[in-house]
Amino acid sequence: MSSTAGGGSTQTDGPDAGPAGRLGFKPGMVIQELGWDNDTDDELRVAIEDTIDADMVDGDYGNVVDAVLLWWRADDGDLVDGLVDALTDLVGGGAIWLLTPKVGRAQAVEAADIAEAAPIAGLAQTTTAAVSKDWQATRLVAPKTPA
Repeated sequence: MSSTAGGGSTQTDGPDAGPAGRLGFKPGMVIQELGWDNDTDDELRVAIEDTIDADMVDGDYGNVVDAVLLWWRADDGDLVDGLVDALTDLVGGGAIWLLTPKVGRAQAVEAADIAEAAPIAGLAQTTTAAVSKDWQATRLVAPKTPA
C-alpha cells in the first residue's frame, strides 16, 4: 500500500489512479463517447465524468475532442469503419480508447482483429489497460509523421 503527501482522493495519475486516471484523462478534457449501450460499465463512465469534471459528449457534438471512448463488441460491424468514424472529431495528438469486452466475455474482440484494424484506419496501438471487471481499453493514436 502506498501513500502520498496530502492524501487527497483526487489524484489522477500514478499506480493508485482510478481507471479514468489510467486512461490519462484530466479535468477540463472533452471526451467523446461512442458505442454506448446498456452493457457498458456505468461505474467507469461516472469515474471518467468525475475526473474530467464534465459530461462526456456524443457523436453529435460537432467540435474537436481531446479523446474518444469507443465501446466496441464483436458484432458491432467493421472495426476499421468504427475507428475511422471515431477519428472525425478527434484533435491532432488525441487518442481513441477502444473499449472491448475482456477475453472470455460475451462479444469479446480478438486482439488480432484490433492489431489488424488499427493500421488500416491509420492508427497505431500503444497500450492496453484493464479498466473494469468486464472491459479492457486499448489506446490507439495516429502515428507520428516526420516533419
